[in-house]
Amino acid sequence: MIDRLKADLYKYSSEERSIATQRYFKTGKGEYGEGDIFIGISNPDLRIAIKPYINSLELSEVENLLKSREHEFRLAALLILVQQFRMKKNLQESIVNIYISNTSYINNWDLVDLSAHVILGPWLENKPRYILYDFANSGDLWKERISVLTTLHFIKKNRDFKDIFKISEILLNHQHDLIHKAVGWMLREVGKISILEEEKFLKQHYKIMPRTMLRYAIEKFPQEKRQSYLKGLV
Repeated sequence: MIDRLKADLYKYSSEERSIATQRYFKTGKGEYGEGDIFIGISNPDLRIAIKPYINSLELSEVENLLKSREHEFRLAALLILVQQFRMKKNLQESIVNIYISNTSYINNWDLVDLSAHVILGPWLENKPRYILYDFANSGDLWKERISVLTTLHFIKKNRDFKDIFKISEILLNHQHDLIHKAVGWMLREVGKISILEEEKFLKQHYKIMPRTMLRYAIEKFPQEKRQSYLKGLV
């Protein structure tokens, strides 16, 4: 059945889109997505292609798909896991185990961003969250981003900010802008719920925070307040 799904996905592929997406996702030498292979499928087409397979694929088949070299196949596998996680409570633990065991294949920001907060987030909601701190301290770019994005679930559902604040502190001196953007984005999400809590954190750290992280965090602030932060006047 996996071969049939792959064949269906290839029907939507485009060489022109492949070239464009490889450039967009930084697959060149020395870039964060170095060596990744795109066959050129738009996300809407990909979602159409996988729809008939969501309920019928076994987890072992989805895991094999996740190990594909083609980016869109890995994306398809994660989208299927997300849907199966939502629909099949008896499979949730197995899905989480597959997710955690295969983070080396969840190796670009789009793959992380569509999956971490809707698989790991709900799973860890009422459980110890040690793995997020292991990931945040791992030195692995994608595990670090998973640790950050997972907190979106806690932020939005439970107004629970403690993990994003602790993980942000761990990653405060990170060198990669994909982490700066992710942390800043989550801090901005905190601000949508409680500007007081976001500013309490920012006032402690904004002067040493990477500029991109700060800009993302204060993006929704009024112009005058945003300028005060950027000029170090808060």
